[in-house]
Amino acid sequence: MFSRRHPYLFFVLVFLSIIAAGTIVVSMLVVMGSKGSDFEFGEKVGIIELIGVISDSKEIINNLKTFREDESIKAIIIRIDSPGGGVGPSQEIFREVRKTIKVKKVVASMGSVAASGGYYVAAGTDGIIANPGTITGSIGVIMGYTNFRKLLQKIGLVPVVIKSGEFKDMGSPAREMTEGERQILQHFTDKIHNQFVRDVAEGRNMALSRMKELADGRIYTGEDAKDLGLIDRLGNLEDAVEWAGRLGGIKGKIKVVYPSAKKIPFIKYLTDSSLSELIERIANPSLSAGYLYRPGS
Repeated sequence: MFSRRHPYLFFVLVFLSIIAAGTIVVSMLVVMGSKGSDFEFGEKVGIIELIGVISDSKEIINNLKTFREDESIKAIIIRIDSPGGGVGPSQEIFREVRKTIKVKKVVASMGSVAASGGYYVAAGTDGIIANPGTITGSIGVIMGYTNFRKLLQKIGLVPVVIKSGEFKDMGSPAREMTEGERQILQHFTDKIHNQFVRDVAEGRNMALSRMKELADGRIYTGEDAKDLGLIDRLGNLEDAVEWAGRLGGIKGKIKVVYPSAKKIPFIKYLTDSSLSELIERIANPSLSAGYLYRPGS
């Protein structure tokens, strides 16, 4: 009856309904075919990407927990392409990896670089695979700051500091470091380094004395790292998927799934970027320590 009274409106509504239905179908197909789709059925290997400087652990830890609790995911790969980063976040991810391997097999796949904090995370897994030319190692701690004392003198700026203790402004960029401060910071750095060496030795099931010999901050190729026992295999991400899948008990074709992608606001992307980090370091030259491979520093 409606189609007879309003034929044009009826056809418009039908046309719009077809477009809406088509849009829904296409969207579902895109989602089902996209990386990280939750529409993959059967036993899977979950891949978590650790890319760039390690400055926050929350997302990686959440992804590990999600995959750990998902019964359809039989093994997990941490794909690392990172020069390392903050001490705290690296240690937090390492700890979550150690908790996860008690439940499921976890394999680290190294990309172009997995050094310092990146190696720290990898060492907590059941096994590590890298390319022959992967940059890895750099087992050490770096602490530093920029001293602007001479620049301030030239432009006539005189910093005024009121402090409650002798060492409260330790690492000030406006003056020379005292010998006492240097000794304190060296002791602090050594302590953090010892934590690094202890954890990676445990993760790699290597004698602490042997790990100490290798943990002088130098970098290794993936090929050298394998010869030294710092990694287990040479291969790419596909090799890692095959290895992890078989470790997880998958018999047939191995399907992979990535964590559901979250949209990041553009402003947050800018504030999290390397450029923002560089600007912050210039504007606020505070003392910092990290498990970070920093060429030329």
